[in-house]
Amino acid sequence: MKLLTTEEWNDLFTSTKREALHLEMRDWYAVDDEKERFSRFLASDHRDHDAEAEERRPWLEAVHRAIEMGVSIRRARIVSEPVTDYTRFLYEGTDRNIEAGEDVRWLPRMRASAIALPGNDFWLFDEKTVLINHFTGDGNSAGQELSTDPALARLCKTAFEAVWKVAIPHGEYKPI
Repeated sequence: MKLLTTEEWNDLFTSTKREALHLEMRDWYAVDDEKERFSRFLASDHRDHDAEAEERRPWLEAVHRAIEMGVSIRRARIVSEPVTDYTRFLYEGTDRNIEAGEDVRWLPRMRASAIALPGNDFWLFDEKTVLINHFTGDGNSAGQELSTDPALARLCKTAFEAVWKVAIPHGEYKPI
């Protein structure tokens, strides 16, 4: 497994024409670019959006540009309740994603039992390209895998839409 470079990720994201779907199913991610922000959150119990602005700017601008080009970006998060500190951290930052143009929903894990899900988080681009995100048990990235296998793309699309149908829009979800 390898990690996509920033350039490879940007190429994949900017080549999307219609839709980018992202399904997150973990309660903890230990990704390097969030460690400092997460530490600040734990110390203060709130997100300092001004302090984070520069760190988050590239992603939020990429989302905004994609939305302006007509791409729909939807993110669904399956979360255990009560939520982890990390999930609270994500929740507190999601308004910025929505302001940039993402549509985000939350699904309590107990409501996901009847949904057939892939084994890993993924992005699905234009219903044909799947980016699988692999993680270690402690939340670190274990690499990414690109696939254009039509069966995998269908599985991911079906799973995402099943989650989306029963998930709670961000503005209505309150983490417990």
